[in-house]
Amino acid sequence: MSDLTHGHDAHAPVKVEGPDFRERTFVPELLKGLAITTRHFLKNLFGDRDANPQVLDRTGDSLVTTVQYPEEKTPYPEGYRGLHRLVPREDGKPRCVACYMCATICPAQCIYIEAGEYGAEDGAAESRVIEKYPTQFVIDELRCIVCGLCVDACPKDAIRMDTYVHTPSEYNRQGFVYDIPKLLKGPPVTHPSDPWYKRGASAEPDHVHKEAHTRIGEGAVHVPLPPGPRIEVDHSNPVPVTKFLK
Repeated sequence: MSDLTHGHDAHAPVKVEGPDFRERTFVPELLKGLAITTRHFLKNLFGDRDANPQVLDRTGDSLVTTVQYPEEKTPYPEGYRGLHRLVPREDGKPRCVACYMCATICPAQCIYIEAGEYGAEDGAAESRVIEKYPTQFVIDELRCIVCGLCVDACPKDAIRMDTYVHTPSEYNRQGFVYDIPKLLKGPPVTHPSDPWYKRGASAEPDHVHKEAHTRIGEGAVHVPLPPGPRIEVDHSNPVPVTKFLK
């Protein structure tokens, strides 16, 4: 009743004041944005910049968090797997014994090995005990998936990924194929369990070798075959085997 008395309608739309001409031109807001951008630009340009590798822990006026490579480098974590290297012995030869375990376990099949034997003229104790060595050891870094299984599978600690180096760029694909001269680097590694520290040669020891298990055929129990026709295997015509090359 009071609204009607004062001449107002309860259902009349409420008039909302729109932006004025100054606000419709967006000039004030544009100037505010430019002022904020200029303030940050001047602080980052002339302010003190903290070069702490931990970006979140940086302090100072400059808010630039980009790592200025190569002057600044982010430290690698302890578990980082870098470029491969073949570990040398004290005499400079690779510790690899060409057992093919790394090439066998590699899921990307990027490792290729060819084995050779040390000659009798090589008088080094390491060579007399190990006997085999890789004549070719090639890793295709383009196919490598950096899984580290080759390092875990190696029984002689002959291959490592502790270089803390990325694979450098090359001009062609052949440059990413690393052979022994490119892989054999780093400090030599020696372990007390190395066989050349246990004996000087690969000759049979004087004592009788005893094993904890029984050899095949020693004390075997004869098991009779079940009755029925037996299958005879013909060895006169061997089945040809296809050789696959990586």
